[in-house]
Amino acid sequence: MLREKKSFAISIHLATTLPLPSERDHLRPRIDLIAFMIDIKSKHSLKNVEASLAYVDARFFLGKVCFLVTGVGRMNYCSVEMSAVWKLGEDYCSPVFFCELELEGIRAATAQRLLRMLQVCAGHIPGVSALSFSSLLKNDDDDDDD
Repeated sequence: MLREKKSFAISIHLATTLPLPSERDHLRPRIDLIAFMIDIKSKHSLKNVEASLAYVDARFFLGKVCFLVTGVGRMNYCSVEMSAVWKLGEDYCSPVFFCELELEGIRAATAQRLLRMLQVCAGHIPGVSALSFSSLLKNDDDDDDD
């Protein structure tokens, strides 16, 4: 994401689990987007994400959270049930993105998607909020229950 062209400054904080450690000497930075990464070949990865979700303020689930599933090019080594990943996205009303980080083109496309989502979440797109952005990503099949 840092290599991509952008008209705004970003800061990325990586953490393996939540909650984040307390930062006594520094103010906690503003958080505009949380991207939970799930490695498709690691059940531990999914368990970490599931445990961390309890520490996220409910307001973030109004368009400021996404799930990034990595390793999708190696589905034959899959340890995580895809239904569990889809259920997370559904339960938390958050988009699920699939990516193969080892392929430059896919990695760049995913970075651009995340940057666009971040741009919306940070309020850099006039007239579009994270909540309205989230509703654009909603699956239309959800409305077919009538």
